[in-house]
Amino acid sequence: MCGIAGWINFRENISDNITSVEKMTDKLEKRGPDNSGFYTEENAILGHRRLVIVDAEGGAQPMTRYKGGHKYVLVYNGELYNTDEVRDDLIKLGYKFESYSDTEVLLVAYMEWGEEALKHINGIYAFGVWNQDEKSLFLARDPLGVKPLFYSLKNNNLLFASQIKALLAHPIVEPVINKEGIMEILGLGPARSLGNGVFRDIKEIPPAHCMTYKDGKVILKEYWKLEAKSHEEDYEQTKNTTRNLLIDAVERQLVSDVPVCTFLSGGLDSSAISAIAAEYYKRTGRGILPTYSIDYRDNDKYFQANLFQPTSDQIFAEIMADYIGSKHHTVILENTELVKALGDAVRANDLPGMADIDSSLLLFCREIRKNETVALSGECADEIFGGYPWFTRPEDINADTFPWSKSTKERREILSKEFLNLPLEEYVHQMYTDTINKVPKLKGESKEESRMRELFYLNIKWFMMTLLNRKDRMSMENSLEVRVPFADQRIVEYAFNIPNSIKFYNGREKGLLRESLRGILPDDIIDRKKSPYPKTHHIDYTNAVQKWMTDILSDKKAPIYQLVDKQKVTEIVQSGGKSFTKPWYGQLMAGPQLIAYFIQLNLWMEEYNIKIID
Repeated sequence: MCGIAGWINFRENISDNITSVEKMTDKLEKRGPDNSGFYTEENAILGHRRLVIVDAEGGAQPMTRYKGGHKYVLVYNGELYNTDEVRDDLIKLGYKFESYSDTEVLLVAYMEWGEEALKHINGIYAFGVWNQDEKSLFLARDPLGVKPLFYSLKNNNLLFASQIKALLAHPIVEPVINKEGIMEILGLGPARSLGNGVFRDIKEIPPAHCMTYKDGKVILKEYWKLEAKSHEEDYEQTKNTTRNLLIDAVERQLVSDVPVCTFLSGGLDSSAISAIAAEYYKRTGRGILPTYSIDYRDNDKYFQANLFQPTSDQIFAEIMADYIGSKHHTVILENTELVKALGDAVRANDLPGMADIDSSLLLFCREIRKNETVALSGECADEIFGGYPWFTRPEDINADTFPWSKSTKERREILSKEFLNLPLEEYVHQMYTDTINKVPKLKGESKEESRMRELFYLNIKWFMMTLLNRKDRMSMENSLEVRVPFADQRIVEYAFNIPNSIKFYNGREKGLLRESLRGILPDDIIDRKKSPYPKTHHIDYTNAVQKWMTDILSDKKAPIYQLVDKQKVTEIVQSGGKSFTKPWYGQLMAGPQLIAYFIQLNLWMEEYNIKIID
């Protein structure tokens, strides 16, 4: 993967100001540690940082090509999984290629088809193409939003970059948030509404959107939408199609000139990807697949089963590794390091995140990167095949809000007196309602099917985005590219229209997916109840975050006081998080994880020098 950045100004000659874009791309060095490049002309400066995965020589960027005397310049962060097919189509149209990189294929595809190129490619991407002759910039982001792309439009300048930190490195963008930003952080956080960059002058191109900037005007367009269609296949056909789509997605994403591994927790999703990858390795003579799992020091002593996390992962990871014959590595994290890494996670994310769920993933990726450059992970299966408890619990199915974040009233109560009257609940509900109103429906479908379609849409557009953002930031902070086969556009489109009677086969969460993997995975793994990404249960972690947050509260100048009520937060800290009775977010952010979120909030405000305005 890579990092991209750029600056467009149609009214001034900015060619002598390359230093500003160099500073922006410097902030993206970890996304692309192998090399950098720049393109400069009167109205445009483009920058690129590269992590070499395929074709070290032929994929250098910014990449320039000509067609009919017109000059096109590309900066690109991503990976195409149908490079060969698209290249063949373009060769038939008369194009010749100088490399075997997907970068050149993407640029030539845009030269030939323009915006329509997005209908030809399959992959994860965020890219920009500068058309010198038309003086226009085209930006696009992949359908599911696996790769990030932020921008700022200010004073006749358009800036874009892979991460917020790069935009803040430009002198015209300030670390300012307004009331809307506060409601994003404390009403929705760690989620964000699509397109919202939290900072006043920063936006994000939403997934499945492209943007054209020309003559000082921005045109933002949604190029791909989920569609409600009648599902014509029976159960057996659906099971086989699901299996075939997943196998194809995994095998396509194993393409690389550098070492590839998989995350293997022992859960259904990562086990499926690892098993398919291991079989492909054996069949193609690529050797033994490396796999990695994560655990915490002494977690077995403190683990307590609950509805969300019924079993510990480690034993199942080892069972799977033995079953597929992988070279397995268990990364054991120290709880003290987990706490220390909360700050690293904030700096990687540029925002408060999922507390130790972020910092543990960051440390996990750091260890993996010592041996590997590319990894495949099991994210997104739960959102598209129905793996979470809120797909099966009536009180969640019928909740008139995001089912993973039902604590809006309690969140509002911790606001500082200055912001206590913010319409936090109304804001969150509006975001929920706006999304529900966009859900495609089939005429005549039952009330139950309609509601479940809404839940799947909410999960794809919201919860999945939070997890994909986490995965991208924590992995790329360590220069590790992580691919997510379940986020293949074809799988998502297909699964969205599978009837619930098939999707929840035998009344099980992810029932269809489980059955589609019979013969690929052992029954013990298939029949195991879902267990989410592991978190620490160690008392040392709770004690450490309590102490850290207590120290913050003892500082009268702590920036967090601008946003929260000291007494309310003190109660939460002293109770180890138990006084806040509902999970803050999802299944894991409760108790000490909530305290850690406040630590991250204070760190973010302090280190980014956040200014709050009305």
